[in-house]
Amino acid sequence: MSQRYFEILAPNEWVSPIVYNSPHSGSFLPIEFIEQSRLSQAALRQSEDCFVDVLFKSCLDNGSPMLSALVSRAYIDLNREPYELDPRMFLENLPGYMNPGSPRVASGLGTIPKLVAEGEGIYRGKINLNDALNRIDAIYRPYHRTLTAMIEEAYTATQFCLLMDCHSMPSSAVRNLKSHHEPQIDIVLGDRFGAACNRELSSEIEKFFAKEGFHVVRNRPYAGGFITETHGSPHHNRHALQIEINRALYMDEVRIEKNKSFADVEAAIARVLKELAMFLPAIEQQTAKRLAAE
Repeated sequence: MSQRYFEILAPNEWVSPIVYNSPHSGSFLPIEFIEQSRLSQAALRQSEDCFVDVLFKSCLDNGSPMLSALVSRAYIDLNREPYELDPRMFLENLPGYMNPGSPRVASGLGTIPKLVAEGEGIYRGKINLNDALNRIDAIYRPYHRTLTAMIEEAYTATQFCLLMDCHSMPSSAVRNLKSHHEPQIDIVLGDRFGAACNRELSSEIEKFFAKEGFHVVRNRPYAGGFITETHGSPHHNRHALQIEINRALYMDEVRIEKNKSFADVEAAIARVLKELAMFLPAIEQQTAKRLAAE
């Protein structure tokens, strides 16, 4: 049986226009990649959004599907353009159609990452460009074809779609952002400042999380990545919202294990997703009326 790099988790009946996506929660590390790396498997997994697919799996109970990556983000990052590659990583010169100048490449976190989240170099030396291209052809392109097809299916049914792009963030990423009087940042919602998701819709979702006791901020430090930017078009009733959850809430970040609060966080998110599914028809109507008036 060939290795699966992602999977679709399908509800018993797909009745919701919401599509959930978890592009960074996979943990599979190919043996040839482990042999190329100078890092331990535990170190390679520091970039993963561990357990995020589990935290949002209750979407199935509300009639929504989820696309979930099975392969580790250290091997290939599915929330990038297809060819954000660092020329310093490869034995060969990059073709002209590549994008070596993006900020994500500069930070070592391109489509084929150079570094893990802690800033450590992944590889022992330079790798073959064909290796990268094979990963993109075998994993990246099928993943994005599948995600696009799921979004189109949802949109075709109702002329409305909401993509919930689910991620986690290391606690260190937001530790220094809060003021002395501000509580820990639990959730960051990224709607690209309204360009990817209608601001009213983002506000409603923020309220749902806040009702469960989460401290929520918008667009800092994460405003939404490639997937959110690509699939969000509010003026066409296509919305995309990136959700980042503070890992300290639900896991031991060093041991990569669920902590004692995991079940509580999972249950709280389940209530948020249920409330969103119940409220969405009203949001759809409000959005349709607003667009008709413009």
